[in-house]
Amino acid sequence: MSSNSIAEKEVSKDDYYVQTVNVSPAPQIQPNQKTFGSPAILGLVSLGTVFLCVSVLTLTSKSVGPPSLVTVIATFYGGIGQIIVGVWEMFLGNTFSATVFATYGGFNFSYGALCLPRTGLAAAYTVDGVVGQQFYNAIGIYLAIWSSITFLLLLGALRTTTPIVATLASTVCMLACLSLNAFTGNPHVAIAGGAMGIVASFGAYYSASSLCWTQQTTLSFICLPPLMLAPFNV
Repeated sequence: MSSNSIAEKEVSKDDYYVQTVNVSPAPQIQPNQKTFGSPAILGLVSLGTVFLCVSVLTLTSKSVGPPSLVTVIATFYGGIGQIIVGVWEMFLGNTFSATVFATYGGFNFSYGALCLPRTGLAAAYTVDGVVGQQFYNAIGIYLAIWSSITFLLLLGALRTTTPIVATLASTVCMLACLSLNAFTGNPHVAIAGGAMGIVASFGAYYSASSLCWTQQTTLSFICLPPLMLAPFNV
C-alpha cells in the first residue's frame, strides 16, 4: 500500500470523527449584576443636620453656652458620615459629589476640633484667662477660606438641581457672615449667618428627601421632585 493511500485514509478518518462528534458550545456565564445604593442621601442629611445645629446655636448662643453639641454632631455624624460618603461616591465614579462630601467631611472634623478645649487653640490666644482678638481673627480667616472653597464648589454645581445650588449659595453667605462676625463682633451679622445656615440646611434636606422618598418607600403624593435646573447653552 502506498503512502498516499495511507494518508488519504487517515484524513478521511479524521473527517469522520469531526462530522460525527457533536461539540456543544461552552455555556454562557452571566455576569453578576451588582446594585449599589445612593450614598448622597446620607451625605446631604448629615450636611443639613450640622448646618442646622450650628445655625440654631448661633441664633441662641446666649441661652445655650459653649457649643459642645457642635463638637459631637460635626465630628461623629457630619465628619465621619461625609468622609464615608465621599469615598463611596468616588468608588461609584461621581467625582464632583465625592469632592464635595469629602471636603465638608474634613470641614466638620476641623470645625469640631475648634470647639475642643484639648486642642489648645483657644488657649494659645488666651492672656490672663481672656481669649484675645487674635483668636477671633484666626477664626474669621478660617471661615473666609471655607467660604471661598464653597464658592468654587457652587460654580461647579450650576447644572445640577435648584436645592443643591441654593444649599451651596446659602452656605457661602453663611460662612461669609460668620467670618465677618468673627472680625467685627457684630451680632446682626451673626444672626444673618445663622438664618442663611437654616436655609442651607433645608435645601440639603429637600435634596435628600427627593432622593429618598420614592414610590417604593412611601406614598406617591409625598414624593418630591428633584427640581432640575433648565439646561442652558453657556
